[in-house]
Amino acid sequence: MNPHPLTCTPAIVDAHTARVVLSGDIVYANGDRLLELVTELLTEHGVRSVRLDCAGVAFCDSYGLSTLLLLRRQVTAAGAELLLENRQPGLDRLLRRTNTFHHLTATDEREREEADS
Repeated sequence: MNPHPLTCTPAIVDAHTARVVLSGDIVYANGDRLLELVTELLTEHGVRSVRLDCAGVAFCDSYGLSTLLLLRRQVTAAGAELLLENRQPGLDRLLRRTNTFHHLTATDEREREEADS
């Protein structure tokens, strides 16, 4: 299987929030690029919330999952939050099967619950 190239389109939403629209596959060949981009957003732009729009993510392999876990660790260490928005069913299945769903989406779920109440 040839991976689809990963396109990461960042945008600064406000003084504390960055949104990165992802399109393609998060795999061994390109996961480091996503990590570098988020590092730059945290260090150079001082964002406190990184929102990854995953609507265009077609596939995520084990290295991609590892990248997402590293992102969570890095973002949390910086005192910020990581949100995985618009996840496709395939990504949710991967997160559930690897028991990482709650770890990577806890903030997302909490915000939805607060909005519903």
